[in-house]
Amino acid sequence: MKPIVAITAGDTNGVGYEVIIKALLNGYVFEIMRPVVYGNAAVAKQHIQTLGEDYRNITWNIIDAPEQAKDGRLNLISCYTDNLPVTMGTATAEANKAAKASLERACRDLKAGKVQALVTAPINKEALYGGHTEWLAEQFKVESLEFNDSLMMLCAGNLRVALVCNHVALADVPAHISEERILAKLTLLNRSLKRDFGLEKPHIAVLALNPHAGDAGLLGKEEETIIMPAIAKANEQGIWAFGPYAADGFFGSGRFTHFDAVLAMYHDQGLIPFKTLDMTGVNYTAGLSIVRTSPDHGTGYDIAGKNQADERSMRNALFMAIDVLRQREEYDALTANPLPFIVRGDREGKPRREFIDFKTTTGGNRFDRPAESKENE
Repeated sequence: MKPIVAITAGDTNGVGYEVIIKALLNGYVFEIMRPVVYGNAAVAKQHIQTLGEDYRNITWNIIDAPEQAKDGRLNLISCYTDNLPVTMGTATAEANKAAKASLERACRDLKAGKVQALVTAPINKEALYGGHTEWLAEQFKVESLEFNDSLMMLCAGNLRVALVCNHVALADVPAHISEERILAKLTLLNRSLKRDFGLEKPHIAVLALNPHAGDAGLLGKEEETIIMPAIAKANEQGIWAFGPYAADGFFGSGRFTHFDAVLAMYHDQGLIPFKTLDMTGVNYTAGLSIVRTSPDHGTGYDIAGKNQADERSMRNALFMAIDVLRQREEYDALTANPLPFIVRGDREGKPRREFIDFKTTTGGNRFDRPAESKENE
């Protein structure tokens, strides 16, 4: 059975409907998923009217629940009134309420297990008092993790840029940079690269906060007192983290190509170079109990209703949602029942691991028979 993917329509006055419609008209999408748009048919129709003759014959399969979604159809669940005023390119309170209503309905279906992944079209930050990433972290956080339990990561092929601070005012960034926060984000990033992207031993570059990586304390001491100790602790935990690297030349020199991911200290430090290199990437939220992706652009008020929006980022977000779902399923299956082992010394005193087979008896756990030793495995 193809997975059902919930697609929230985002800001009704932005480019959300446009990029969704254009992306879904790529026939391959329907071969790998059953997409369900959470929005409104009447509002969608108004956006279709701005897209020209090629789109005028689009029809929606209006449904009440995601399990009614049909293969090969543009399935849609209405989440707000047909009379919603659409004012292209304008931020309004009505559009904010509609965007939140569609997201809340999609999240209810995610929690109920009726859909398998979430792809979100852009919203105005005021709709959720900050943004998707922080709001979704509260809805689907993993209790064992810290610092908002999520990680914002922009992805384009092998280029992945994650952030220590998401949507934080520049003046407040230093106060949010701590050894504990960096270590938590590195831990989360390392887990995601393994489980969500299939990288066995990911290599992570960590950017400095200050110019020239602080110049040995001349331009700031955060590198020496906070970032380097966090990297050292990450290394002790088996995380392959390196740095801190001066941010100004890191991307221009091509050094980023030697790593599986980059951890930037704050939003613009990481996302300006990312979007300079690729504007069709995907915004992925790591650390959630669900799979959530989004295009890497905003509401596009300046081009809303003009048939100028590029749908490639939205299409990539759809494809990536399925890729991560499949990778998680494979990773979880491979790691569900790891073979236990014990460490013993051989005749020369070198440690070796003996894989064992054990079972529970009335006398408790006992070793049944030692399996064949595997030296230096």
